[in-house]
Amino acid sequence: MALPGLGTGSRDVAVSVTVNSSDDPGPTSAPDRPGGDGGAALDALSSERLHNPSGKTFMGQPRPLANLFSVELWERFSFYGMQGILAIYMYFSATAGGLGIDESVALSIVGAYGGSVYIFSILGALVSDRLLGPERTLFGSAVMIMFGHIALALIPGVPGLVTGLLLVGIGSGGLKSTAATLVGSLYDLKDTRRDAGFSIYYMGVNIGGLLGPLVTGFAQKEWGFHLGFGLAAIGMAIGLTQYLLTRRSLPQTVHVVPDPLPRSKYLLWAAIAVLVVLVVLILVATGMMNPGNLANIMVGLSVVGAIVIFAMLLTSKKVGPDERSRVVAFIPLFIGTAAFFALFQQQFTVITLYSDTRLNRNLLGWEMPISWAQSFNPFFIITLAPVFAALWTKLGTRQPTTPKKFSLGIMLMGAAFLLFLPMVPVASVPVLWIALIMLVATLGELSLSPVGLSLTTKLAPAAFPVMMMALYNLSVALGTSLSGALAQFYSAETEGAYFGVLGAVTIGIGLIMLAISKPVHRRMRGVL
Repeated sequence: MALPGLGTGSRDVAVSVTVNSSDDPGPTSAPDRPGGDGGAALDALSSERLHNPSGKTFMGQPRPLANLFSVELWERFSFYGMQGILAIYMYFSATAGGLGIDESVALSIVGAYGGSVYIFSILGALVSDRLLGPERTLFGSAVMIMFGHIALALIPGVPGLVTGLLLVGIGSGGLKSTAATLVGSLYDLKDTRRDAGFSIYYMGVNIGGLLGPLVTGFAQKEWGFHLGFGLAAIGMAIGLTQYLLTRRSLPQTVHVVPDPLPRSKYLLWAAIAVLVVLVVLILVATGMMNPGNLANIMVGLSVVGAIVIFAMLLTSKKVGPDERSRVVAFIPLFIGTAAFFALFQQQFTVITLYSDTRLNRNLLGWEMPISWAQSFNPFFIITLAPVFAALWTKLGTRQPTTPKKFSLGIMLMGAAFLLFLPMVPVASVPVLWIALIMLVATLGELSLSPVGLSLTTKLAPAAFPVMMMALYNLSVALGTSLSGALAQFYSAETEGAYFGVLGAVTIGIGLIMLAISKPVHRRMRGVL
C-alpha cells in the first residue's frame, strides 16, 4: 500500500517567521541595497503566498496539506474498506448476503477491477491536463467514488456491483492521478519541506488503509455487506465535506488547465469516447467480454499499452541518446514491478479466500472478520517506513542502487509466498502466520515501491514525462490484473503447487534482476 516515489527525507526544515506569518510586512521589510537578505526574504514570502494563500501552517507545512491529508485518508478508508469485503461479497452465497458468483470468477473480477484503477488513472491525467485541471478533476473523482459506494450499498445484486465498481474504478483513477499533484502544488521546487510534507500526506494513505478493512469488515460480519459498503460511502462523504469547506485555500495554480484541448477537437474526442463505449457494449453483448475473462483482458490491454508507449519513446526524435538509454533501462524495472504486484495484490484475491477458508480467526472465542487480515500491511508500513528511511539515510552513498533494491523487493515477495508452504498440511492456520507472511511482503514493498515512481520521474525524457508515468501505472495495472488472472488457478487442492511455483518463479525473477543490476544501472546514465 506504499505510495511509490515517496521521498524519505525526514528533515522538516524550519522556515523563517516571515514565511509562516499571514501578516504583510510591507515594502519596508526589504533593505535599501538590492540583492540583500531582505530581497531573498521577499522572494520566499512571495513564493509562500503563491503556494499557501492562507499563510497558516499545519505541522510546519502549508495549511491546505491538512485538507488533502484528510481527503486521502477517507478516500483510502473507503477504497480499502470496500475492497476488503468485495471478493467475499461476490462469492458468498445469497443466503449469506452475497451474490453466489463462482470463487475463481470473483477473484478474477477483483484483480481486473484493481488493474482498471491504474489504467483509469491515465484517463484521469488526460482529463486533468486537457479539460478540467487537477482540482476539479480530484473533486469530481471523489464525488464519483462516493456515488459508487452508495450504489454498492443500496442497489441489490449484479446491477449494483457493476455500477459501483465502474464509478469507484473511474473515480479512484482520477483521484490517484491528481492528489499528489495538488500536494506538490503547495511547495516551491526548492522548498525543503516538500519531502516531509509528502511523508505526512502518505500517513493519511496508510491510516485510511489500516482502518478501512477493520471498520467495514466488522460491519459486514455483524450486520451485512451493504452496511459495510455504506460505511465506505460515509467515509468518503466526510472527506468530501471537509474538502468543500476548505478547497478555496488551495493555490490558484491547481485550478488552471495545463494544456487545454482546443475546442475544435472536442467533437473528435467525444466521437472516440462514444466509439470505445460502443465497442465495449458489443463485446459484452456477444460474450467476448465476460466476468471470467476480465482479468485476462486487462492484462492484454496493459501489455499492448506498454509496448506502444515504449515503441513511441524509443523511436521519437525528441528523445536524446541518454534519454533513450534510460528508457531501455526502465524495461526490466517495468517487468520487475509487474512481477512484484502480481503477487502483492493477491492480498485482495487469493489471500482473502485463504483468510476465509484456511485461517483460524478465532480470538478468545470471537471470530475475527475476514478482511482484517488486509490491515496487517498498512500497519507494518506505518511502523517500518521510518526505519527504512533512516536506514537509507544512514547508508548514504553506500546504499544499494535502485535495480538492486528492486531485486531485493521482488525476492522478498517471492519468499513471502514460500512461507505459505509449511502451513499446507495444517488444517487451521494461525492468524500470526499470515501476519508473518504480510510482514515479509511489506519488507519487499518498502524495498521496491517507494522508489518506483520517483525513479520513473528521473528516467523520463524531458518531452514525455506524462507518458513515462503512464508506463509506471501500466506496470502496476499489469501486475494487479495478473493477481486476478493467476487467482483462477488457486484451490485447496493446488495450494502447495500454487504458492510454491509462484514464489520460486518470483525469486528467480529477482535473481535475474540482481544479475543484470550493474548494466541496467549503467544504462540509467547518471541517475542513482
